[in-house]
Amino acid sequence: MILRSDEIDDLPADGGVMRVHWFRPAGEGRYPGLVLYSEIYQVTAPIRRLAAYFAGQGYVVAVPEVYHEYEVPGTVLAYDPAGTDRGNALKVAKAVAAFDADATRVLDALATHPSCNGRLGTVGVCLGGHLALRAAFDVRVSAAALFYPTDIHSGTLGHGRSDDSLARMADLKAETLFVFGRQDPHVPFDGREAIRARLEAVGARYEWHEVNAQHAFLRDEGPRYDPALFVAATGWALSLFGRMLARR
Repeated sequence: MILRSDEIDDLPADGGVMRVHWFRPAGEGRYPGLVLYSEIYQVTAPIRRLAAYFAGQGYVVAVPEVYHEYEVPGTVLAYDPAGTDRGNALKVAKAVAAFDADATRVLDALATHPSCNGRLGTVGVCLGGHLALRAAFDVRVSAAALFYPTDIHSGTLGHGRSDDSLARMADLKAETLFVFGRQDPHVPFDGREAIRARLEAVGARYEWHEVNAQHAFLRDEGPRYDPALFVAATGWALSLFGRMLARR
């Protein structure tokens, strides 16, 4: 499938703009939409390739720049100590309410995109997995695929390091997919158990996978990339989206 991956929109946001990168099939037609949330580094080359991968399966994919209040449009943080420090600092500088407001903005834009048929899902990695969960609290979202989402178990996202994501799972209507690496130090065993216990307590519809992998095993740069697990994990996500987003 031939793709368009060169389109951007700068959405008005809190006195500035939030840049959204679009990836979609180039041909005519309308497709289900996905919001893809990046790691702490924003829209890097691996994130662009991941977005293109999902778009190539027949989805309109919107990738927002999550730190638009602090960085100029188009900023990409490097996969190095300085970039990591900057990304980690910004995820606890930005208010949770601001992350949520951004989710509404990008879902609004996706739902009204000329190539989107209005059926919506979310997907994210690392920080983006947590943001994809929070975006899925929007009743328009039918499915969410969350790859090694950070800070859900500890409730430490955002300014003040005090989010309510675990508590809000009682309101979750979307079907969710959680995928964790068992060797991921960012979400240890007891953290994974806390998330799953909460899902069970609220009667959530979810799928759960723990694989033998490190954090960021989907990122196709660096020593932690696992191509075989990439195929398996994205396959689980595509199965979820195929089931849930095909419904009218």
